[in-house]
Amino acid sequence: MSVVSGTVAVVALAGCATDGDATSAGATSERGQASYYHDRYQGQRTASGEPYDSQALTAAHRRLPFDTRVRVTNLDNGRQVTVRINDRGPFTEGRVIDLSRRAAERLGIIKAGTAPVRVMPLR
Repeated sequence: MSVVSGTVAVVALAGCATDGDATSAGATSERGQASYYHDRYQGQRTASGEPYDSQALTAAHRRLPFDTRVRVTNLDNGRQVTVRINDRGPFTEGRVIDLSRRAAERLGIIKAGTAPVRVMPLR
């Protein structure tokens, strides 16, 4: 990747944030609804090529690079979990991240199915 295309990618990614909360690395957070994968996807290939594991702390995001770690905060109860991006999605309007079942359990969203969250990329 050239320096110019790398710079363009960084600028484009920075423009994807929705609420402007800044971290020390200059990354910004994104707010929206989180959902989680149905159990029927267990073992199926993710966009990164690895199989979905409901017990891993992983998630799908539309734009963040694979292997990016993000802190997801449930805005209803304050619970947090760190997940690794390994898939693309969600593809439902208003949703910003699809979580593995284990991550959703840690955030306390299994019963409701969705929750308002903040997604913060980590260094």
